Amino acid sequence: MTVDAGQELGSTIPRARDEDAATLLEPMLDLEWSRAIELPRTTASATGPSELRRAWVHRAPEDRVLALFRASAGMAGPVPAPWWLRAFADGKLDSREQGFRVEDRIAQLLTRRPGWEFVPWAADGESGYWEFMPSERGKSGHAIPTTVVNTDRHPGWIDVFPAHSGPTPDPIPVAGLAGLRSRLGVFEAVR
Repeated sequence: MTVDAGQELGSTIPRARDEDAATLLEPMLDLEWSRAIELPRTTASATGPSELRRAWVHRAPEDRVLALFRASAGMAGPVPAPWWLRAFADGKLDSREQGFRVEDRIAQLLTRRPGWEFVPWAADGESGYWEFMPSERGKSGHAIPTTVVNTDRHPGWIDVFPAHSGPTPDPIPVAGLAGLRSRLGVFEAVR
């Protein structure tokens, strides 16, 4: 019988900590940011973006939100965040409130039109999106409905993804609320 005397243990025992090494706080900062954008479970039934504004990033002082966002994003690249926070951090929006107004105006327009439904379970940190349900599985047979999302990609703040069944098409940039209102007939024609 052979007994292992532990000769190989040296490779599994961690080395002593080097006192001169810089302390890395990435996991804690990641955790803090994750908690900052976390929404309560009760938001799953939200019917508009205003009902989702319950996370720390929506309520805390703007300067603290911006500081934590910049610190978190600087550690390992982009982090999940609302579109308006990315725009605010880049100087494209003057305040968080401006972003809220954009979302609320879209909500006022689309909730009055038949067929549009708000989807609250967007990507982490995002503000939900709108789907035109008649464009899904209608005459055209599309599996994915026409979708309206907010974006920080351009100063119109709105992208539309046409109804589709295959790969996701490129978003159509829309020139703000007036642009969305003027093009809704075209977007809603796909059924």
